[in-house]
Amino acid sequence: MKLESRKAAPDFTLPDQQGKPHTLSDSRGQWVLLYFYPKDDTPGCTQEACGIRDHFLRFRRAKLKVLGVSVDSVRSHEKFVKKYDLPFVLLSDTEKMVVKTYGVWAKKKFMGKEYMGINRTSFLIDPDGIIARVYKDVKPAIHAEQVLDDLKGLL
Repeated sequence: MKLESRKAAPDFTLPDQQGKPHTLSDSRGQWVLLYFYPKDDTPGCTQEACGIRDHFLRFRRAKLKVLGVSVDSVRSHEKFVKKYDLPFVLLSDTEKMVVKTYGVWAKKKFMGKEYMGINRTSFLIDPDGIIARVYKDVKPAIHAEQVLDDLKGLL
């Protein structure tokens, strides 16, 4: 399934960095940034997470909930959150159900080797559960500002 703007965001339930389950539809009534990233504590993923952290007050003022998703374990997320003092939820999709549903699990290539992994992609979801924006090939250094700027234009 190819997810695009103006389509309903598929619902799911995943555990956070403390093992507590989160269901996307529980966030109805507010904006959500659902961001998929390849791996905890790697350079690009750390830059992206810390960029969101550094702009988190602006996310909160805009009433924008942040949910990060990777296939890392709950324990890995817990360490990542603590190490970088991340003030938002990271969800663990170890069974790869959500990454496949959202179409971000794909064949990748690095240094001549092919492997399966997450394409860095985000979805800005409106209060009705509809995808307002899809961000493909996210640039970690500017992603937080890009989302906040786009949200201004949507409100």
